[in-house]
Amino acid sequence: MTIRDAICQCGQLRLKCSGDAVLAANSRFRREQIAFEGRSTAWVRHAGSGNAVTAHFCPTCGSTVYWELAGFPDLIAVAQGMFADPTYPPPTVAVWEETKHGWTDHITDLAMERFARAP
Repeated sequence: MTIRDAICQCGQLRLKCSGDAVLAANSRFRREQIAFEGRSTAWVRHAGSGNAVTAHFCPTCGSTVYWELAGFPDLIAVAQGMFADPTYPPPTVAVWEETKHGWTDHITDLAMERFARAP
């Protein structure tokens, strides 16, 4: 079984995610697939559906690491960017695609300065 670590910028808040996720701009895992380590601070907003979305972020560095979705209480949505794994699978689900920025279709083709990761 695949186990992936989702970690905030400072390393204080960590999630161990096991198995496969439903992939969109976030990765949705069943609650029992995740082991939580560290503290989080929560902030609640309401989605377009009217359901509450509780964002959990690191109180030290401010990184949003995961969400709890009132409409899907058995799932935890983990921010894709928290997985420092270049082989992480691409999204398989699109939400609100009609309001996305047009440049995202060809982001790798855009003329921009690119930086290598520090060793």
